[in-house]
Amino acid sequence: MDPSTRFGDLTVATFVDRLASAEPVPGGGSAAAIAGSLAAALVAMVASLSQDRPKYAEHSALHAEAITAARELADRFLTLADEDAIAYSAYTAAMKLPRDTDHERQNRDAAISQAARGASDPPFRTVQACAEVVGYAEALAGRSNRNASSDLEVAALLSVAAARSAAANVYVNLPAIGDDGASRELLVRTEDLADQIERHAEMLKEAVRSGEPREPLQARPE
Repeated sequence: MDPSTRFGDLTVATFVDRLASAEPVPGGGSAAAIAGSLAAALVAMVASLSQDRPKYAEHSALHAEAITAARELADRFLTLADEDAIAYSAYTAAMKLPRDTDHERQNRDAAISQAARGASDPPFRTVQACAEVVGYAEALAGRSNRNASSDLEVAALLSVAAARSAAANVYVNLPAIGDDGASRELLVRTEDLADQIERHAEMLKEAVRSGEPREPLQARPE
């Protein structure tokens, strides 16, 4: 990966072409982050379509917050896509280290363990960001422009797909970390977040399908 080029600066067609190539990056982790970015952008869109409309005026504070947060999240996901590619490149470099002597094997094992931890981090933070996106999407259901309610549902579905896809990229690195306790903790944290995201997505679907307006939020969505 050229460090001077962000995936977010590429056209969609160029990114897809790179994803389809035989190059190892971008891969599934970056694709998951890009899906998360699309979900966040949809949340920002729905909030923007609801802002300054008298019918939804009582939810104006939520709309303003969601626009700002979702735009920040969309950009954060693009950064995570880059970081995932860089971390995976570091892991593949560690795998290629020499292992002819005991000393070389020890150095290689240590490098792989460190690189595996690094490669687990961007996808884990992708899952965390997905939880934020689906939280805002669920909060907007019944409190935003009904004509864009299906876009909220798409945002939730993309969040679930991005989270589960990113989680898979966490799990695949756990055996190489070489620390059963740390691996187990990261596994549980990741799975708990992914489950939470699916629950919020289901709540959103129910709210959207009901078509009923909801009371204003009293606090920021979790």
